[in-house]
Amino acid sequence: MKTIILSIAVLLSFTVHAQVNKVSLQASGLTCSMCSNSINKSLKTLDFVDKVEANIKNSSFDISFKAGSDIDFDKLKKKVEDAGFSVASFVATIHFDNVTVVNDNHVTVGNRVYHFLNIKNQQLNGDKAIRLLDKGFVSPKEYKKNSSLTKMECYKTGVEAGKRIFHVTI
Repeated sequence: MKTIILSIAVLLSFTVHAQVNKVSLQASGLTCSMCSNSINKSLKTLDFVDKVEANIKNSSFDISFKAGSDIDFDKLKKKVEDAGFSVASFVATIHFDNVTVVNDNHVTVGNRVYHFLNIKNQQLNGDKAIRLLDKGFVSPKEYKKNSSLTKMECYKTGVEAGKRIFHVTI
């Protein structure tokens, strides 16, 4: 009974507010500091990006944002691709305020819809790191492996009812 009530609450997809504090992404295909610099410059052209810190040793970038900005995960990924590379890992640190998440279900948080996969049902409070699992945000091998975590078509398309769905895990 408790599971049914919880599922209904999630399916109604109530909107709650959340703030993206930072993103840490790892790029693949980098061979030198010039490659890293290319991605760094590309990311800084986005109007919502405040600061980019590159770590050449592990090909990662920590990105912070301007206050009050609407963060677009797809634009961040596209800037890495425009620089000639791909995203191997994408982790967003988001501040949640009493958000109930249920495995293999959607929840609307702010202006985004997240589809949580491979998690325990739980209440999210405070800053939480969530990892995007969508195509282009992980390696092709990992994307294929993660497809077994859901039967919903939105995992393949990234869209449901005309709305962008981000597939994530904690």
